[in-house]
Amino acid sequence: MSTPPAPTPTAASALGASAAIHPCAPGPGALGDARLPAPALGSAAGAPGAPAADAGLAIAPSPRDNHTGDRRLGGVLLMVASGLSSQVGASVAAQAFPVIGPVGVVAVRQWMAAVVLFAIGRPRLHKLTARQWRPVLGLALVFAVMNVSLYTAIDRVGLGLAVTLEFLGPLAVALLGSRRLIDLICALAAAPAVLVLTRPQATTDYFGVAAGLLAAACWASYILLNRTVGRELPGATGAAAAATVSGIAYIPVGIVVLHHHPPTTAAIAYALTAGVLSSAVPFLLDLLALRRVPAQFFGVFMSINPVLAALVGYVVLRQHLAVPDWVAIGVIVAANCVAVEAGRRATSRTGSSRGVRGSSRRAGQTR
Repeated sequence: MSTPPAPTPTAASALGASAAIHPCAPGPGALGDARLPAPALGSAAGAPGAPAADAGLAIAPSPRDNHTGDRRLGGVLLMVASGLSSQVGASVAAQAFPVIGPVGVVAVRQWMAAVVLFAIGRPRLHKLTARQWRPVLGLALVFAVMNVSLYTAIDRVGLGLAVTLEFLGPLAVALLGSRRLIDLICALAAAPAVLVLTRPQATTDYFGVAAGLLAAACWASYILLNRTVGRELPGATGAAAAATVSGIAYIPVGIVVLHHHPPTTAAIAYALTAGVLSSAVPFLLDLLALRRVPAQFFGVFMSINPVLAALVGYVVLRQHLAVPDWVAIGVIVAANCVAVEAGRRATSRTGSSRGVRGSSRRAGQTR
């Protein structure tokens, strides 16, 4: 059996950026523009202007490995473990909410992400131009708001519902940017599922729902901004610079919050553990998984994160969801899987037809 190619440093750096920044990140290609295997960090993963697919395919297995059943099974198990680690990390973070609140936990996580990504990307902040600083600052703002809104949603409406609402952001980017009939069908299927999840009830926490939708908007912005950052800065430099700025911005915020809510040793331990489980562990597991399965399969499969979040919320946090909520989560996950897979096939057909036309032109020139 041949040994799969080792991940390239830029691809590894991009994967680390995704996991370190986001508390429940499913890794590259898990969500976003269905036409791009690695939307959330694809542009940032390669050279400026490089297609997002380059980043995803850089750590994909060779064709011979794709047909190896045991490697595919191993990759699936690694992806499940990665998703569970991310969601368990979020549930561990929730244990610190009563002491330091979601903002306090996010502050600790942002500081950790800044240190990790600065070490990975090693951005030279003093050499960035004004044109480069604009998208970096926008991305830093997204980082600052995305995690605190998600953790606030988890605190108020539960892990499963919060993560599902957040996943609407990447799904919306995929659907709104397409004119395919299948994507319209996916949108029509997901819309009533969203209404079910947010339906008025006696126990509905509208602020928590709004926080989850804000997290969704932030993740959609993260996808779009990353494309711009990727064109301006190579590798993980842009993400590292944005995370560093966000971490610095959270220093006064964290000091004020931790001053008014004195942390206990247990609370700090929970926050740090959440950072490890939601960033370092998924980073390693996703890297290993992408050496065993194609990037496109990775993207579709990791769409099950809302289901994993609901299960972890039920088992760890004793957060119970009604049957209609479970059905709605399943519909949203299915809609995303169909949209991503349809986008992959459309891209494959387009690439094949372009290749045929290019061959014909070259043949004509030869004649």
